[in-house]
Amino acid sequence: MIEVKGLSRYYGSRCAVDSVSFSIAANEVVGFLGLNGAGKTSTLKVLGGLLLPCGGSVTVDGVDMALNPIDVRARIGFLPEDPPLYMEMTVIEFLRFVANLRGVDGPILEERLVEVLDKTNLTEVQSRVIDELSHGYRKRVGIASAIVHGPKLVILDEPISGLDPVQIVEMRKVIRGLRTESTVLVSSHILSEISQTCDRILVLNQGRLVAQGTEAELAGRFDTGGVIDLMLRGDASEATRLLEALVEVKTVASVQGSRDGVFGLRVIMKTDCREQLVSTLVNGGVGVRAVNDSRDELEEIFLDLTRVEGGS
Repeated sequence: MIEVKGLSRYYGSRCAVDSVSFSIAANEVVGFLGLNGAGKTSTLKVLGGLLLPCGGSVTVDGVDMALNPIDVRARIGFLPEDPPLYMEMTVIEFLRFVANLRGVDGPILEERLVEVLDKTNLTEVQSRVIDELSHGYRKRVGIASAIVHGPKLVILDEPISGLDPVQIVEMRKVIRGLRTESTVLVSSHILSEISQTCDRILVLNQGRLVAQGTEAELAGRFDTGGVIDLMLRGDASEATRLLEALVEVKTVASVQGSRDGVFGLRVIMKTDCREQLVSTLVNGGVGVRAVNDSRDELEEIFLDLTRVEGGS
């Protein structure tokens, strides 16, 4: 669906995107990860037709952006971090206005508006003025405006930013639902959301694409067999020593100081060896109170990628 080859973008002498190449299949949900200044937003703006590339090529749905930029833009829906909304309009008025700009009108328009309102869970607030809506609902209106013309590619820049936990769960469902008719690119600093929302991940660092694949594939690249949190009772120093002596353990870090003899350790494993960990601790006189999967594995992988590839 999307073919990007040797994409580069400069701002004066500064290189923001450096020879980036990747491909994305139809109806995939793919996440962009990167530190601030990594080149994520510049890449998305080039893919969305908002910036011209300084080098390389971009093809969307078989159409070359350099040769047919208008045709490509017609196939794309782009939502920046701050949605450009007309706050004095009602939701339905605004979506009808955007649809008309996109060339959608007549009987098809009304049918499409019903579909989009349903897909973004805006039906109940369609008659309300946008300025009266919460931040989460405004984000949904932004997504609705980006998909009202039925684009082949939807680009969402930080769609989760500023949302509360309930809104994040709802937004996650909305984003996953877009894949039924579109390919979706999502940029986010909330790594857990990328993990739960996206099929694959693209990692950018200093303008270069340093890794791509599923979370499991990226973990395998660094021999990461999983991350677990242990709640233990006993001597924290002895528990750390016992764990670090195991060849299957990559790192051990404290996540909770000792209180009444109970403390927490986070263990990154090269392979899943939790039974061996528990056996070693118990035989060494350390009590094991709980073993939980850590939700920070993607963060560990991301830090490894940016540290190794970035040379820091």
